[in-house]
Amino acid sequence: MNRDIPDAGLYETILRRRDVRAQFDGRPLLPGVLGRVLAAAHAAPSVGMSQPWDFIVIDDDSLKTAFWSHVQDERARFASTLSDELAGRFADIKIDGVRESTLSVVVTYDSARGAPAVLGRHAIADAGLYSVCLAIENLWLAATAEGLGVGWVSFYREAFVRDLLGVPDAVRPVAWLCVGTVSHLESTPDLERCGWARRRPLSGAVHRNRWGDWRPSFETKPAHDSPG
Repeated sequence: MNRDIPDAGLYETILRRRDVRAQFDGRPLLPGVLGRVLAAAHAAPSVGMSQPWDFIVIDDDSLKTAFWSHVQDERARFASTLSDELAGRFADIKIDGVRESTLSVVVTYDSARGAPAVLGRHAIADAGLYSVCLAIENLWLAATAEGLGVGWVSFYREAFVRDLLGVPDAVRPVAWLCVGTVSHLESTPDLERCGWARRRPLSGAVHRNRWGDWRPSFETKPAHDSPG
C-alpha cells in the first residue's frame, strides 16, 4: 500500500474490481456481509435524493435456472449476428456466473420515486437512471472490498426479468448482478485476456475546455505498490 496517498485502499479496491464470470465458487456469504454491501449501495448519491433503486436478492435455484436459460437464448441470438471470426472469439467467452454464484441481486429503477418534482431531473430525464448506476458501483466496490466477486449480466430482455420476478410494469430492471465468493479475481479483465477488447489509456480520454484539445501524459493507474 502506498501510504503517501490518502485512502490508498480505495484506489486498490477500484483497480482490483472485476466483472466476474468464471471464478465464483458458490460458498455461502459470511454473516453480515450482504447487509454491508447493500447498505453501501443504498448510501449512493441520487438526483433530488430520490433514491429510485430497489434490490431484489435472489437465492432461489429455480429462478436462477430460468434466468440462465433465457441468457443462453440471448447469447445464441447475439452470436448469430457476428462474423465468423468474431463468432469464433465469442464462443470462448463466458458471459455469466448465474448458476455458480452464491446469489444474484437485481437492481431496479422506479422513475416515479420522489415524483413529480424530482429536484435536478427536469432537464436531464436520465438523471434518475444515473443514480441507480451509482448505487450499482457502490455495491460492486463494497463487494470487492469484502473479497467477493460481482458479474453484471446484460444478455437479457427486461420484459422477461420483469415477468420472472414480478416487477411492476412501471419499474425498470436495470442490472442482474451475480454476487458471491470467488476463488480469485483476475488481474486482467476477461475481455482483454480473450482478445475481444483492450482498455483505452487515460491520456486518450481527457480533454481540456473543448473536445479534442489537450492530451495529457497521465498515469493510467493511481499510484500504489502493486498492479492489483
